[in-house]
Amino acid sequence: MQEIQVTETALNTDSTNQERKLSWFDDTLLLGIMAVLAGCGLIYEYLLSHYAGRILGALEAAIYTMIGLMIVSMGIGAFAARKIRCAFTGFAILELSVALCGSLAILITAAVIGFGQQLPQIIASTLGLPPDQLPEGGFIGLLQHLSEYLPYFWGILLGLMIGMEIPLIARVRQSLCDEHLMHNAGTIYGADYVGAGIGAAIWVTFMLAIDIQLAAALTASFNLLAGFIFIWRFWDRIKWVKILLVGHFIASGILLLLAWHGPGWEQNFNNLLYKDNVIYAKSTRFQQLTFTERLRGSGIDPVYSLYINGRLQFSSIDEHIYHAFLVHPTMEAAARHDKVLIIGGGDGLGLKQVLKWQPKHVTLMDLDKDLLALFASHDTDMPKRLSQTLLKLNGDALNDPRVEVLVDDAFNGVDKLLRKGEKYDVIIVDLPDPSHPDLNKLYSDLFYKKLKELLNADGALTVQSTSPYHAPKAFISVGKTLALAGFDVSQYHHNVPSFGEWGWSIATASGKNAKARLSDIEQLSITDDWLTPGLIKGAFEFPGNFYQDIDKIQANRIGSMQLYQYHQQAWRENQGVTLF
Repeated sequence: MQEIQVTETALNTDSTNQERKLSWFDDTLLLGIMAVLAGCGLIYEYLLSHYAGRILGALEAAIYTMIGLMIVSMGIGAFAARKIRCAFTGFAILELSVALCGSLAILITAAVIGFGQQLPQIIASTLGLPPDQLPEGGFIGLLQHLSEYLPYFWGILLGLMIGMEIPLIARVRQSLCDEHLMHNAGTIYGADYVGAGIGAAIWVTFMLAIDIQLAAALTASFNLLAGFIFIWRFWDRIKWVKILLVGHFIASGILLLLAWHGPGWEQNFNNLLYKDNVIYAKSTRFQQLTFTERLRGSGIDPVYSLYINGRLQFSSIDEHIYHAFLVHPTMEAAARHDKVLIIGGGDGLGLKQVLKWQPKHVTLMDLDKDLLALFASHDTDMPKRLSQTLLKLNGDALNDPRVEVLVDDAFNGVDKLLRKGEKYDVIIVDLPDPSHPDLNKLYSDLFYKKLKELLNADGALTVQSTSPYHAPKAFISVGKTLALAGFDVSQYHHNVPSFGEWGWSIATASGKNAKARLSDIEQLSITDDWLTPGLIKGAFEFPGNFYQDIDKIQANRIGSMQLYQYHQQAWRENQGVTLF
């Protein structure tokens, strides 16, 4: 059969003088394709923004930046679609391009960033340079810096292409009918909005918990499927249709390869960002967990570290310093230790220190059940040596019969405890830094007022309060927020080698403040290899000018986002982009 090439002008011409109507089947098919593509587009936004957040270390800013860039790019793409002469051919090419770019974006980005971080070591090894003379400036430094923003490049490129989809589908619908289609744009945008909503639901319920590269390959497969269906239905209206069909089959093979091997390849590239050898990584519904191992030889135990979303959570070589300062001053300042509440701390390391005080009951509340599972039992996917080390580090504390583990969001979980009328002698808040608006509310005056209701009058509460060196405004703001909630607050700090200078805020509801209570101790009530009464007392000392701007620093009232802003400002000014 001779292939007929039809231009859009010809399609709009009724050569037979018979009116053509848009069939129900074609219309349903096109609107269904539009809905699927809208869902894919939204998922691409989430995938790229979350990956950018892990690379740049500021998830919330990355999400807003990515979505903003993609929306603007989609608008430009919608204008650019007017330059495509044949809507049928253009749409088929477009879906092939989106599928390939969407599936490869994260893998290529991980490869470029990983290579950029390893390039100084490669050059130094090739030229025989000593470790302290790594070539890190000039072109290499520029490459490393620019590569961190590759997700945004992909976001702009995909945004341009996604923006062309609605205009092209609209032109295809109109080309299939001689009459002017009433509400053409409205109908397509309706399908677009519904599809985007379904895509958001798929992201939240399914894709958040799987590997990001696998999620990209699965999403791209729907773009490719839409292309196949479109080619099948409008075969005689598409130029170079056989070449495009072959391209779709080749792309299908690439997607299968990426779905099968892509997550491993991506993880290997990501592993290049860490100083130590990555031996296990897991994506949970809420975060990316990465465990590293540093072999030291000579019979010395390896050093194991946990990174959450690229940020160090603990290192086995000095985690006892952090957790001793988090737990023991609080327990020592409290009149009793029978009932203890720990918020966060799903690794069980702080819990191990609490159990030294022989409490009758400990409630530990953490949001991530997958994280809790890794530290409570032997995970079959995890290397056995790592699993054994984690259980040894926390003393298998999560399985202690005195411990009740609650999987819940702390803000809502505390309300449930209040409704049950619970009271605690000690409350320990060991949450991540307020680097995300969702965490900001857990450092607010309202949240601390809830904790005050849970605390016995002669009890004590401690909150991990970020670094007083890197983020002094954020550190001071935590203390002022606790005071606003009605606590008598003292703050203390100590050096944890893996983190640097770190700080905590300790509070009491009545009677002497914690600093006064601890000033009288001559010997700890429990035995600890590191912590001494002298170290505790000295930890409350700060430089003479540390609090000189305290009146200018605001407490973190609920809804104000004040602490989040302080933390973000400190991150930009003092830490910048950090790759581990």
